[in-house]
Amino acid sequence: MTQSTTRRHTLAALTAAVVAGSALLSGCDNPPDTIKIGVAQPLSGNLAALGQDLHNGVKMAVDELNKEGFQIKGKTVKIEIIAMDDRSDPKAGVEVAKQLIDAGVVAVIGNLNSGVSIPAAPVYAEKHIAQLAISTNPKFTELGLDTTFRLVANDNLQARAIGSFAANQLNANKFAVVDDGTTYGKGLATGAAAELKKANKEVVVTYSSDDKTTAFDDLAAKIKAGNVEVIVSTQGDFQILALMEALKKIDYTQQVSILGGDTIKTTAMLKGSDVVKGLYATSPILDAKEFVNGKAFLSKYQDTFKMEPAYGGHYTYDAMYILAGAMRRANSVKPEKITQTLRTFDGYAPITGSMKWDAVGEQRYGVVGVYAVRKGVWDLQLRSDRW
Repeated sequence: MTQSTTRRHTLAALTAAVVAGSALLSGCDNPPDTIKIGVAQPLSGNLAALGQDLHNGVKMAVDELNKEGFQIKGKTVKIEIIAMDDRSDPKAGVEVAKQLIDAGVVAVIGNLNSGVSIPAAPVYAEKHIAQLAISTNPKFTELGLDTTFRLVANDNLQARAIGSFAANQLNANKFAVVDDGTTYGKGLATGAAAELKKANKEVVVTYSSDDKTTAFDDLAAKIKAGNVEVIVSTQGDFQILALMEALKKIDYTQQVSILGGDTIKTTAMLKGSDVVKGLYATSPILDAKEFVNGKAFLSKYQDTFKMEPAYGGHYTYDAMYILAGAMRRANSVKPEKITQTLRTFDGYAPITGSMKWDAVGEQRYGVVGVYAVRKGVWDLQLRSDRW
């Protein structure tokens, strides 16, 4: 009798230990009450309007998810944004990455600038934290890190779009190629120049500034002396507006068109709509209004922030929903599990429709559009995923 009772007690103790151990193991991945999502964008300086727009997109999505009662494993979890200013500066971007990691973020939506995304990427990768970037330089995904995910098409496709459109649509032979000295600007300008040469177009002026310069009298003089018909520039909108002012001084505006990258497809750039012969921009950032659900997004955005979107907030809005979907699919908020899930995830993107990545983190559904300023707005001319 005593031996049987002892045996039962032993079995009960072992069973309790196994159950307790299982509960402890599963508890290791129980969702917390709050999870933190990092946002690393330029929130000050010349690109602050673009960075704030990208932050606004995340904020809209987080507010909606929290209002709906976002759940993981049946538990309601609050999402908190930790937003930091990378100042469009590579060193600041690395420091921000470290600070976000220390703050306990489980994923990061950042950065705008390729020159910031690229040096920050290994910092996030060391902690298995997914980095969803709208920056476009191919080197970002060429780092070979599991944690890099691009939200749009890269500059290889954009360079082909610039070359193809310039060669076939603008009826010009003499070009200037101008960049702002950044990783993004130089890379895209080099690719665009190569495409123009393939099309037997003459690049008579090549010019590189930094990303802050606004004094362009010397460049304007070279453009006029070279009888340039099209300026291909990867500078920011404020720099193109400054170049237009320099061209006005020497009465050389209606003789030239400007074809820029996505950093000039902004509301601020519309101030220069009547200055030159033609104003065009290539961009992997398609306007929200081009998507079926874009109108509803724009209405919500305007109601929430009392302004028009400046850039690509609908992409970061979608990115946040993709992250939420990945966490639900993984039943986890562990960074490594989120990253693993994103690698094979074809998630719901409310505005753009779908986001899915290839083996290196490039967007499978990326396209590049060409826009022209018509009647004070950016008007789509054509778009393609091939060019």
